[in-house]
Amino acid sequence: MKKGLRVYWQLFWSTFTISACTFGGGFVIIPLLKKKFVTDLHWIEEKEMLDLAAIAQSSPGAIAVNASILVGYRVAGIPGALVTIVGTVLPPLIIITAISMCYAAVRDNAVVAALLKGMQSGVAAVIADVVISLGGDVVRQKKVLPLLIMVGAFVATWFFGVNVMYIVLVCGTLGGLGTFLKERSRKELM
Repeated sequence: MKKGLRVYWQLFWSTFTISACTFGGGFVIIPLLKKKFVTDLHWIEEKEMLDLAAIAQSSPGAIAVNASILVGYRVAGIPGALVTIVGTVLPPLIIITAISMCYAAVRDNAVVAALLKGMQSGVAAVIADVVISLGGDVVRQKKVLPLLIMVGAFVATWFFGVNVMYIVLVCGTLGGLGTFLKERSRKELM
């Protein structure tokens, strides 16, 4: 675990700037956190970031905040988690406060409406990138259970309209059961 004022400042500033420049919800922040903390700073392994993203998604609350908390905790413990909470929540709080003050003046503005439509396209592209990146990691592992879980979750959601909460519960149970069985067989071999 990294400690020190410089690490806390870097955690805060990284999550603050990522959160301030991210539009479209929690899934958009995951590749940006990955780029910053895995690729640029090398503080977290890529597989660990994948696991943190999965935990953030399955935990109650905003995915962006959950992911930031997990990254902060992984890097600098509880103080790191607290710093990343503030860094992630502060920009939307400031932006929403400013927007609410002048909402009536801009709500019917055609330029603002066009800008928001354009942002939706960008958000769709970033979410597609997350799916391809994280899905590609699962495929490259060449493990049957995670691959079946990924395909099954997609089919259940896309074709049958199954509620995502049920899918998360089933996938978590299957993943936990798979890990339990693997550990049990590993211990039996010892």
